[in-house]
Amino acid sequence: MTSALAWDLTGVPFSRYGSYFAFSIDRNNQQLLLRDVHGGDEAPSTLFVIELLKGGQTVNYDLAVTETRLRIVHQHHPSEFAELCISDEDIVRCKINGVSLRLTAVKTRYDSLMPYGPKQWEYHVYSKEIKLMISLLHGEANILAPWKMVGNETIELTFNTNEAECEFAIESYKTVWPKKEYDEYEQACARVDRHYEQWLGQMPEVKVRYEPSRRLAAYITWSCVVHPEGQLTDYAMYMSKNWMFNIWSWDNCFNAMMLSSKDPELAMAQLDIFMEHQDDSGIYADFINDKFVSFNCCKPPIHAWAFANMRKSHAFFNDKAVVARVYDSLARATNYWLRYRRTDDLKLPVYHHGNDSGWDNASIFHDGIPVEAPDLAAHLIRQMDILSSMAEELQLEAEALAWKNRANELFELLMERLYMNGSFVARYAPEDRIIEHQDSLILKLPLVIAYRLPREIADQLVQHLVERFESNYGLCTESHASSLYKENGYWLGPIWAPVTYLFIDALQNNGYNEFATRLASKFMELTLVGGMAENFDPISGKGLVDPAFTWTSSVFLLLAEQFSKQAED
Repeated sequence: MTSALAWDLTGVPFSRYGSYFAFSIDRNNQQLLLRDVHGGDEAPSTLFVIELLKGGQTVNYDLAVTETRLRIVHQHHPSEFAELCISDEDIVRCKINGVSLRLTAVKTRYDSLMPYGPKQWEYHVYSKEIKLMISLLHGEANILAPWKMVGNETIELTFNTNEAECEFAIESYKTVWPKKEYDEYEQACARVDRHYEQWLGQMPEVKVRYEPSRRLAAYITWSCVVHPEGQLTDYAMYMSKNWMFNIWSWDNCFNAMMLSSKDPELAMAQLDIFMEHQDDSGIYADFINDKFVSFNCCKPPIHAWAFANMRKSHAFFNDKAVVARVYDSLARATNYWLRYRRTDDLKLPVYHHGNDSGWDNASIFHDGIPVEAPDLAAHLIRQMDILSSMAEELQLEAEALAWKNRANELFELLMERLYMNGSFVARYAPEDRIIEHQDSLILKLPLVIAYRLPREIADQLVQHLVERFESNYGLCTESHASSLYKENGYWLGPIWAPVTYLFIDALQNNGYNEFATRLASKFMELTLVGGMAENFDPISGKGLVDPAFTWTSSVFLLLAEQFSKQAED
């Protein structure tokens, strides 16, 4: 069994690669929950409340948790316990010794439990559109499920009622149970042990100081993957199994880059999921889960940059057929912005909402929408430069020249419309006026095309980063000197992993190596304080919002691979 964890289930769910099952501690009442993440983050996820019993009464317990085993231990009798393991993607296994375990369903009206066979019960979970086969493999159980017209009034399953020994399994499926004989508990759990150890072994080596962050990042990225189902055409790394259980289109880019040298097929799948659902207009979906594909918003066009980075990591991405397929999709995605997000050729493409930028509530969106933003223009210019190179590689000379010319035109328009008095600005498009809020870090993202900028402008951007945005742990998303800076303000101050990586990459590629290394070191230190949270307080380093986020974990692993040898203990 792997070693005990340094984190708890209040912040980091217990799950496994490929599974929609997750165990969590409810923050409000501290109950242990078995959850299911089908249906995305707007669907209720709790299946059962779990309690430990002795003599028919609930007892206090401690949790002994590893990456692959969850043991619920009687607080006063450590030899009495219930141990859970998600042995296979759709199967929870449990063994119990000396105590009872009660599962109380958190159900909706039509949810119903019925006998299926000897020591088996099938639970139809209408709200999740799944079925669960609950099989008593050894020992005794008591099922309390009184019927009331259209569903069970309550459902309580108590296992090991004689407080001897017991084993049971819970298996999830959509329609018909794939009848099987379950193997021995230890044999079943050994499968997930091996799978996790293989995953962990692929993670970059780090200095001893960063080993806790490495273990946490490895576990979060592994455990947040779900298997193909419904709209998900391949294995998808969700952002979290706390409450943001979808795959988003730009989060996926950072996860794909992290995976590219370790598991290129899984890395490619993170892009393919969106390419396969690409709209006829060219737009990528905002997010996808097993049930929904949402086009309400989209995300910034960083996908060509991500793919270019992936190509440096593994030969898989340089196969001509792969390059041609990705080129075609990226070309259509880029044309979407150029055709449908601008009113005429004298204006820049616009964001229709802060969510389109990924910077949901950033200060440049406080005046209203749509907005001409310099980061969008810069991302598109870089994307077209990359497309030009890809077209040349594919011997599409005319297209290569056309992309380069369009990139040149957009660059000139960016400098004409959004560079003023030594700074990049944003415009409120309906009134064609400059937005007064000028202290958002998003306005410094033209640094990603520093290779096109006059050196003095790039130097000025870097100087602004140091003077107005650099903090104890990295770059504030709203300047610490701004009147709009807000503690735990989402994109109004807190540090975010993807933005950190975008800037480090731009700095490193354009000769600002010392600053890039400093920011990388600060971010790695930040994870020792705030874990792998969605974002962080830039002064204290405290993790904010969702405590277990995959793109944060992926960025740490990318930086660890590139910079950990340079960081001091």
